[in-house]
Amino acid sequence: MAVRRVTLADVAKLAGVSPTTASLILNGKPDTRFSADAHRRVHQAVAELGYRPNIGARALRTDRSLTIGFISDVVATTRFASGLIRGALEEAENAGHVMLVLETGSDPTREAEAVGAVLDRQVDGIVFATMRAREMVVPALPESTRVVMLNATNAGFGVSVLPDEETGGRSAVDLLAAAGHVEGIVLIGQNDEVERDLFRSATVARRVHGLRSEMAELGLGFIAEESSWDWEPENGYALTASLLDRRDDVRALLCMNDRLAFGAYQACQERGIVVGRDISIVSFDNDELAAYLRPGLTTIGLPHEAMGREAVRLLLSQETAVERLVGMPVVERASVVTLDRTSDRARRAQERLDERQARTGSAPVDAGARGSA
Repeated sequence: MAVRRVTLADVAKLAGVSPTTASLILNGKPDTRFSADAHRRVHQAVAELGYRPNIGARALRTDRSLTIGFISDVVATTRFASGLIRGALEEAENAGHVMLVLETGSDPTREAEAVGAVLDRQVDGIVFATMRAREMVVPALPESTRVVMLNATNAGFGVSVLPDEETGGRSAVDLLAAAGHVEGIVLIGQNDEVERDLFRSATVARRVHGLRSEMAELGLGFIAEESSWDWEPENGYALTASLLDRRDDVRALLCMNDRLAFGAYQACQERGIVVGRDISIVSFDNDELAAYLRPGLTTIGLPHEAMGREAVRLLLSQETAVERLVGMPVVERASVVTLDRTSDRARRAQERLDERQARTGSAPVDAGARGSA
């Protein structure tokens, strides 16, 4: 036999108030003027009866379900971008919303099913997210559906949240230049053609543009560029090993991500080259393992949690046609050798780094002392 659902009328009857009064008290309306005793009796009745509001009925009345859909490729099952979900969940909770998380594995059939599932639940909007910042194909949606692209882009939807990769690239160069590195700098990993064709990542293209632009504006240049189609530790190792075996003028490595840097560390160690003393390494992402290297890896972090929060905030706002760029924090550890900070270029780089951080409101995250020569 089915158990009858407790209704608001049941709560009101037990509390000795009208259903309207009970509703106003439970919804926390700021203009209510009921006595403290009435509040106490209503909340006591709720606890005693185990009353839970009928969200479906509320959605029909307000045209809002207080529910958000979050559809991703592999964000939930990888540690690399799980911060996107953490940030989105936090902001959704702060806004009084529930977030439904569905993962598709980039399977078009599962994507269509996920969209259908959240639309059936009358969500107030959908966040589409990807682990790697890229263009994302979105199934057909009703025109009224509010959509935000998180760590992704789509020409059909004007609201997106992305890391500010160009500024991050500039900051990486400034870290090295401010420490006195004006020669012997090598770029590890970037392959413009492969990145464009394989990943279609607009953000990595911006990272590279920031790197190259800042180098040029400071009067610097790479003495070599070692490209790879896959940014994994084994390739970072192979590229760095080959580089160090060929040249003796390498003073700093700019790695396109932390995983390449992990391999670079190993290649240096095998050759008796001490990172943070004999050579500097700066990379991107702030992978959780970067802090456990010895010395700790200085890196430009991906602001995934902040991006997740911003995506939900935008979803619940009325903003349209906006690309929100979230600043990438500078995480300074101990992989950068301090050389001559008194040169004009070093001072200029430090000033540019300080100005950029002041403008974006993001100070460096000091996660350990710098190396010194």
